[in-house]
Amino acid sequence: MKIEILGSGCAKCHETERRVQAALVQTGKSAEVEHLYDMKAIAQRGVMFTPAVAIDGQVMIAGKVPAVEDIVKLLG
Repeated sequence: MKIEILGSGCAKCHETERRVQAALVQTGKSAEVEHLYDMKAIAQRGVMFTPAVAIDGQVMIAGKVPAVEDIVKLLG
């Protein structure tokens, strides 16, 4: 599984990444976590508001810092 955090590197983006890591620990799942900072590449994915979270290439959350519980649900 590959999880991407899409955002400019602001505090909200870093908090989103921290929550993704917390959700992975909580579920016991492993994933490659990558932070994508290139706003042009982010826009090409159709994301207009950051932070965003993509799982295996599919944008699942955009425009807000998700709760750990919401990320856990996405991880299944």
